[in-house]
Amino acid sequence: MKSIHTVFTATILAAAVAALGGCAVGPNYVAPEMSIPLAFEGANGAAIAPGAVDPARWWEALHDAELDRLVGLALRGNLDLQIARTRIAGARAQERAAGAALLPALDGKAAVNHVDFSKNAGLSSIAGSLGGGAGAGGSSGSNSGQGVALPGSGITTWSLGLDASWELDLFGGVQHTIEGARARVAAAEWNARDMQVSLVAEVAANYLNLRSLQEQVAIARDELARQRAILKLVSAKRSVGLINELPQRQQALALSNVAAGLPQLEARGTAQIRALRVLTGEESGTLVAELVAPANPPFDAHRSHLPQLPPPSVGLPSELLRRRPDIRAAERQLAAATADIGVATADLYPKFNLMGMAELISTSLGTLFQRNSLQTTASAAISLPIFDGGRRRAAIVERDAIADAALLAYKKSVLVAVQDVENALADFGAEQRRNVELRRGLAQAEAVVKLARSSFDTGLVDFNNVLDAQGALLTNRNSLAQSDAMLLTSLTRLYKALGGGWDRNSMSVAIR
Repeated sequence: MKSIHTVFTATILAAAVAALGGCAVGPNYVAPEMSIPLAFEGANGAAIAPGAVDPARWWEALHDAELDRLVGLALRGNLDLQIARTRIAGARAQERAAGAALLPALDGKAAVNHVDFSKNAGLSSIAGSLGGGAGAGGSSGSNSGQGVALPGSGITTWSLGLDASWELDLFGGVQHTIEGARARVAAAEWNARDMQVSLVAEVAANYLNLRSLQEQVAIARDELARQRAILKLVSAKRSVGLINELPQRQQALALSNVAAGLPQLEARGTAQIRALRVLTGEESGTLVAELVAPANPPFDAHRSHLPQLPPPSVGLPSELLRRRPDIRAAERQLAAATADIGVATADLYPKFNLMGMAELISTSLGTLFQRNSLQTTASAAISLPIFDGGRRRAAIVERDAIADAALLAYKKSVLVAVQDVENALADFGAEQRRNVELRRGLAQAEAVVKLARSSFDTGLVDFNNVLDAQGALLTNRNSLAQSDAMLLTSLTRLYKALGGGWDRNSMSVAIR
């Protein structure tokens, strides 16, 4: 009857606590608001076509099958991205563990115990009575139907039972823990998306740099062939006495200077290929063999062979709050830090625990599952913090400081995002203007070389004029090739700044 009364009391207490479930303490999270510009500074300074490219898969607008393949390899095989996905799995496990604290804990147990009583302690008579007649002298008698012959001074018991415990979340500490864990899962997912944005941009930048270097190698080899042809011509004039030895040696020097630049360009191209191997996670050498050969035809001064990227629509600064994964991750970290304040605040308040135990206990395995073997226990407990030297309140102050830092980090991420876009716009616009002038200069340099060669052939100028004109032409051709690549890489940085390179559907599959 006493155990029934205890269970009834515990049940009433549980109902009362459940009725007070709205007493959660701690702050309620509210997403922060920020004042940001209505438009990007410098958006009108670059030729940006509205809605030209989907930012989620912007690299496909290059129409370069090799780049598409490299991005696909990186999204599947990049080791940093795989590490980010494992962190998501760990965060989800922590969320499940936090949610389990709302539910009762139930443990099963089974045991067999044997005790040999001390004869000198006067306990053998107790053992005999429990065993059904075993006496102190070791004589055995009837075991009152238990079916177990006990030693004269011992007892064996069999038990099988369940233990249940439940800490009631009266003040919301567990609920805040769940909120924090859920926010950290979202932050881990956004961090993975941010890593994907950076990964795609880095793969594209390395690939475009590789193609630019290969184009510069093609320019240098083409120029080398031209210089050899000129040296052959000058040597022929020297052999018939039309010119002296100086122009011949000057041309030979120019030829050596062009040839000396080739190994450095080729080495830089090889370094780009190795970087792409790391980014894609490729362990074999097949990637190197595929990228060593240039994908484009020989250099043509009147058109670039690098992929042409349609310009994106930059949109509004407010759209960055939804598009940039690093901003979304920072906001979720702030939400988690706010929930942690609630967890620490709940520690100031009492904790309520309900415990129960049901066991089958018998001195005989044969009678263990009989009704008379059932033994139950129920209890309710409350623990009230009284004095801890200020530890709990110090924990709240610490969590407040962490949340303040998270808020500042969020604000900084927004400001940096706007700055990234505006810088990328400025770089793109400046490179557009530079590219136009370089193309004009290339046409002028080609005309100067023709005039210098013609004047030299007729004896109007010395060979230094030809060398100077050729040097200017080579410099302009290289500068234009680099500018073409920089236009594309600046657009790559712009897409990265805009948060392009991920979409919810693709990432929801990838991060599972």
